[in-house]
Amino acid sequence: MATLRELKSRIGSVASTQKTTSAMKMISSAKMRKATQQLQRLSPYRDMVRNVISHLLVTDSEFDSPLLNSREIQRVALVVMGSDDGLCGAFNINIFKQLLVSIEKWRNLGVAVTVIPVGRKLTKATLKLNIEGVEVETTDLNTRSDSNRLHDFTANLVDRFTACELDCVEVFYMCFKSAGKQVLENEQLLPVRYEALTGQVDESAANSPCLFEPDANAIFRSVLPLHIRATMQNIFTQSAASEQAARVMAMQTASDNAKELLDTLNLEYNKLRQSAITTELLDILGGQVVR
Repeated sequence: MATLRELKSRIGSVASTQKTTSAMKMISSAKMRKATQQLQRLSPYRDMVRNVISHLLVTDSEFDSPLLNSREIQRVALVVMGSDDGLCGAFNINIFKQLLVSIEKWRNLGVAVTVIPVGRKLTKATLKLNIEGVEVETTDLNTRSDSNRLHDFTANLVDRFTACELDCVEVFYMCFKSAGKQVLENEQLLPVRYEALTGQVDESAANSPCLFEPDANAIFRSVLPLHIRATMQNIFTQSAASEQAARVMAMQTASDNAKELLDTLNLEYNKLRQSAITTELLDILGGQVVR
């Protein structure tokens, strides 16, 4: 049985843990709000790009771009968005499990796979992969990188696709739905699917015809890279918000568990203390009777 001193020490340790997890929850909540605000700030830019593409697609012009070219897939790049820090529950584990499923799918098709992890945790996990036909490529992009570094990373993927070094680029990430819900998504970044573009067409664009200079196809070829950049920026920010939301939930669970354990230890401490006091009283009364 634990002594009073041991119980008091454990109570102090658990109380300290509860304070730490509560503080970490508050910090993660602030970071999550910051990420969601950034998502809102991105909306006008994404809407503008979508609006331009909508006006282009409602015309009778024919469009072509190297970013639309679908070809036989011989090498695919799988970009996985993870976290640099831990204590975020199953955030990285769920992404890694889906990555393994995708790797197996592409290997069964005889396609060479290049895995590009973003975030220290997933980088550490993917570097341990020892699968034939799978190459892990590290990058200096992380969850704290600014938009310029992200745009450089995206431009590198685009250049490698147009140079036929990569035939397809997919991105795995957690999409932020709410503070309590994040959904794992798998989005094809390259080649850009024409069907996905037409699915985003705003019907009101047909009622507001525009004049295009120099011509619609030239503008389309210029706007498409902006669409890819906006998509990647959205994915990056969605992942950041989801990470912090997962950490909030993990810290809330840890804080609740610490509180439950603290209540149990306090009860045990009080019972043991009461027992010790009762024993001392009995000893005192016993001594008086002997006299």
